[in-house]
Amino acid sequence: MVDILAASQQAASQQVKSNEKTDESLRTLAAISTAHWVSHFHIFVLPMLFPFLKVQLGVGYIELGFALTVFAVTSGLTQAPIGYLADRIGARKILLMGLTLGGFALIMLGLHLSYPWLIASAVLLGLANSVYHPADYAILSAHMNEARMGRAFSIHTFAGFLGGAVAPAIVAALVAMVGGHGTLIAAGAVGPIVALALLVVGIPDASAADRQNSGEETPQQKVVTPALIVLTIFFMLLSLSNAGIGNFGVVALISGYGASFSSANIALTAFLGASAIGVLAGGFLADHTRRHGQVAAACFAINAAIVFMIATINLPSPLLMAAMASAGFLGGVIAPSRDMLVRNAAPPGAAGRAFGIVSTGFNIGGIISPLLFGWIMDQNLPHWVFGASVVFMILTVLLALVTERGPHDSSATPDARSRSLIPDSQ
Repeated sequence: MVDILAASQQAASQQVKSNEKTDESLRTLAAISTAHWVSHFHIFVLPMLFPFLKVQLGVGYIELGFALTVFAVTSGLTQAPIGYLADRIGARKILLMGLTLGGFALIMLGLHLSYPWLIASAVLLGLANSVYHPADYAILSAHMNEARMGRAFSIHTFAGFLGGAVAPAIVAALVAMVGGHGTLIAAGAVGPIVALALLVVGIPDASAADRQNSGEETPQQKVVTPALIVLTIFFMLLSLSNAGIGNFGVVALISGYGASFSSANIALTAFLGASAIGVLAGGFLADHTRRHGQVAAACFAINAAIVFMIATINLPSPLLMAAMASAGFLGGVIAPSRDMLVRNAAPPGAAGRAFGIVSTGFNIGGIISPLLFGWIMDQNLPHWVFGASVVFMILTVLLALVTERGPHDSSATPDARSRSLIPDSQ
């Protein structure tokens, strides 16, 4: 009887610990996902204010695009170093600083609206943006359930996509209520508020010091591997495929398709909102398949056809909304698989650095795309905002197919799966 009671008490104790761990994981996922929402919301604030900024600052779209290029250059140059800092001194500290800095950048631009301040704010926003992927993924990789990692990544990515999806509507509403200056200040204030909320919640950390204190050894390994280089190029093409639509889709639809400001924003919201829904679907797919390259190729092949249709045909408003939503959904499906590929390719204890490295691909695309699509708009070629996106989607499909050329074995280890990213000729 004593043994039965002891076993029962032990089982109850284990159940309590399991429930506490689950609650902590859910709280951590919610907190980190909220921070990711802020990052994408802040990314879209400036592009959504392009019509306001163009008039207030007296500049062209290429000058506004240059600000986004400055943002991308800064983020690209600092992404890998920030990943190193996240692994060394703690991802939590880095994340809180990024939220605060991004908010400060927008608030100061709202208070001192000028082109030099726009460029300065772009620099600060770029530095803040470099924080999120290394810090977020380092914390999630350390504290989420392994069996549900793909879905955890999908929820995190969904929150980011949702931040971008609601940005057009929020910015439009704020402009109507408080004007452009007030919109910048209000949007910036979100960052410090969320940072304070994360402090109250008490998110866990992820750093080399934590792993050493827990008795885990972190061997020194080469982080810049061929697999991560291929993934960096893949991320760059993904960025180029979507950046034109995300940053210049509204002005292209207004000037080239006769859409109103509200309907153009609704179309972009449909694209971004469907992307967020696609991410959730992709999370389940990422946990049940290893053919991530083939998933990406299929989704982007269909996307290329849809966006080509948008580029060449003046679709009625309902069909345009449906086409934009379909393209967004398919683009979102691949995001969790993309993140799982990076995690599998990362050496132990180097998730922050790995995500920092491959995320520079996004920033390289961000450096090129604002100038390219800004030039396209200044040449009065709005249809080519979508046409150029089609070209980059086709290139993305080709690279995704290259990554799947190697044989796939169902018993392959994560390391073997990451090696399958490398073409057979390497």
